[in-house]
Amino acid sequence: MYTSFFGLNEKPFSITPDPRYLFMSERHTEALAHLVYGIRESGGFIQLTGEVGTGKTTLVRSLLQQVPDNADVAVILNPQISRNEFLSAISEELGVALPKSANSIKTLTNTLNEYLLNNHSHGRRTIVIVDEAQNLRIDVLEQVRLLTNLETTKQKLLQIILIGQPELREILARTDMRQLAQRITGRYHLEPLTCDETATYIDHRLKVAGAIGPIFSRAAKQELYRLSLGVPRMINVIADRAMLGAFTLERREISPQLLRQAAAEVLGKDAQLLSPWRRWRRLSAGIAAVIVLVVVSTLVWTNWPSLMVPTRAGSIPAPELPAPVIPPAAPIVQDVVTTLPAATPTNPPVDTPAPTAVLAEVLAINRAATDTDSAFTTLLELWDLDYINSGSNACQQVQNEGLYCLFQRGSLSQVKNLNRPVILTLRDQEGLQHQVVLSGLTKDIASITVADSVYNISAMELGDYWFGDYLLLWQPQIQKLKQLIPGMRDADIRWLRQSLADIQGKPVPPMDSDFFDQDLESRVRDYQRQRRLTIDGLVGYQTQIVINSDLGSLQGPRLIRAN
Repeated sequence: MYTSFFGLNEKPFSITPDPRYLFMSERHTEALAHLVYGIRESGGFIQLTGEVGTGKTTLVRSLLQQVPDNADVAVILNPQISRNEFLSAISEELGVALPKSANSIKTLTNTLNEYLLNNHSHGRRTIVIVDEAQNLRIDVLEQVRLLTNLETTKQKLLQIILIGQPELREILARTDMRQLAQRITGRYHLEPLTCDETATYIDHRLKVAGAIGPIFSRAAKQELYRLSLGVPRMINVIADRAMLGAFTLERREISPQLLRQAAAEVLGKDAQLLSPWRRWRRLSAGIAAVIVLVVVSTLVWTNWPSLMVPTRAGSIPAPELPAPVIPPAAPIVQDVVTTLPAATPTNPPVDTPAPTAVLAEVLAINRAATDTDSAFTTLLELWDLDYINSGSNACQQVQNEGLYCLFQRGSLSQVKNLNRPVILTLRDQEGLQHQVVLSGLTKDIASITVADSVYNISAMELGDYWFGDYLLLWQPQIQKLKQLIPGMRDADIRWLRQSLADIQGKPVPPMDSDFFDQDLESRVRDYQRQRRLTIDGLVGYQTQIVINSDLGSLQGPRLIRAN
């Protein structure tokens, strides 16, 4: 409903587990590493626990994309079943024909054992993943333990991964469960996100959904962390409801107040009770009352003897008040008229110092030409395209030319690294917002284009007006606009392997693989580190643009550099 209003391709905060949206926080990375280790090693148990909504099921979906080709996996999603049903479910998941006497645990176990031995003889491995394992009955858990007795003289025939809520740890810590607990070779507990990770998580999901601009303010992200306590599912539920509320109110930015109202609807509470200021006022009032009581009690106690002695009128001198301080007269400031330098050529000679204009004066004189439509008109002219101001989204217009908008937040060094003209969002001393096109950049000089004129501005002065928001146009070199994520299997992964091999001068084996494995992720991180990009192992749009630039396949205008 609200996706087109915010310029998104899909809903970014769906609670359905989707590996494309998997946000690899430090904790999630470690948890996935434990699971991957488990499926690559033979025998025993791997235990993963976490609070409700921390992303366990999404991790399982991502894990399934990294299963080796020589492995067969059975996933049990509903563990509230009997021992017979549990063994039957595993057999059905693995494609094992059930015996006629399926009610016999012994017959089911023997049938499964024959399958495991046959799999092992053909060099294949068998993995069972049990989600919501805290719901397993005690007798079923005992059956799970007995399954690990199926082994050869050298190794276990079955690898079992238990995924569950914190209650699973309590169950396995029981004395009667010690035989099973002793066979667990790896344990990991997934914690909620931190405040910083929550902000990054929000941005990550918005970018995957196709966002080209900020939707949640910085204060809103902090408020969302406070309301959700960093639990991804609660973040999704509250954020989704807040975006729907913003859509109905026709607001482009999510505020903390909108989030509190959304949380109140989701959690069934009064929105005012969720306000931190209300709670702080109530707490402050209580603390103030206690402080006043302590002070009054102390004064009465320490001055009790003197209070009991009568004093004569006028015996206590009146306190002396300090003389008023009279501020000096403000100096008279005469009006200073500065002539704005004429627009300079786009590419001044290298051996001639580039003249600079005063940014405040440039913005004041061109105030009518620093709106969003004017900025897009200028940017599209650099692409030899015409901007049609028909009320439609400019980013939707350029998609007909195979171009896409990319909204980012960063530094001038990052903009220079991308080597593209960009629209900068500036704020003047009056708090007014201006959109200008950065068309050239050197170490000290930034060239901005406003109303068909180019002005050379001190890069240091520009930093006083610019807080990191910019938008650029780019043309992807892959089949379809998307991010390439570890664990993904896609034909464009071959393009990524070949591109990194050409840039770094060494192959990324296996070169014909369409799977984003750990070795490829390591090479991506090395590349991001070398090019001073965000080191996350994800090949997002920014990383793709820099790859295209390094390959010489960057099409369209570039930032002009005078030196």
